[in-house]
Amino acid sequence: MLLRNRPPRLESGPAFAAQGLEHVPASSVSVLRWLNANRVEFVLVGPVARAIRGDTAASGPVSIVPAPYGRNLDRLARALGSAHARERVPGALGGDAGPVKLTAERLVRPTAWTLRCGTHDLDIEGRPDGVPRYQELLYEATRFDLAPAVRVEVAAPEDIEHYDHVRRTGTAPEIKVTRATREPKPL
Repeated sequence: MLLRNRPPRLESGPAFAAQGLEHVPASSVSVLRWLNANRVEFVLVGPVARAIRGDTAASGPVSIVPAPYGRNLDRLARALGSAHARERVPGALGGDAGPVKLTAERLVRPTAWTLRCGTHDLDIEGRPDGVPRYQELLYEATRFDLAPAVRVEVAAPEDIEHYDHVRRTGTAPEIKVTRATREPKPL
């Protein structure tokens, strides 16, 4: 295979965040740089998105909602294959299961993929009912220059909260509006 046809590798070297974003873990910056190098289009949600938006206590894996078109999902699947992605399984020996062969069709399932690529964690959010789709997230997202050559679209705080709720409970949040009727006061 020609070298130019190989997807960029996920490097574990130092990754420095831009001024004001030093609290974002270097591992997360490496994953985001790798996704950008592989030309994967996505919107960032989850703990790293919270950290970029200013929550210095946020920690966890990089969570993304990839653009749903075929060529983008093929690039993501090829990048994950080259990084030898394994599914993270809580409680399993070593914390992960065997290697996973991902395709564009498998990436669009309703449940999330929790993956480990070497020492880096990456969550690919699924498409359950009731969550904002990629286009809706992108419309409200803000672009951040996280480091040199690392630009990311970060979801709006409300959308990040929405995905966190789905991750915790398994269902989309539901808002009910009820009106209470008052008894008229006697004269």
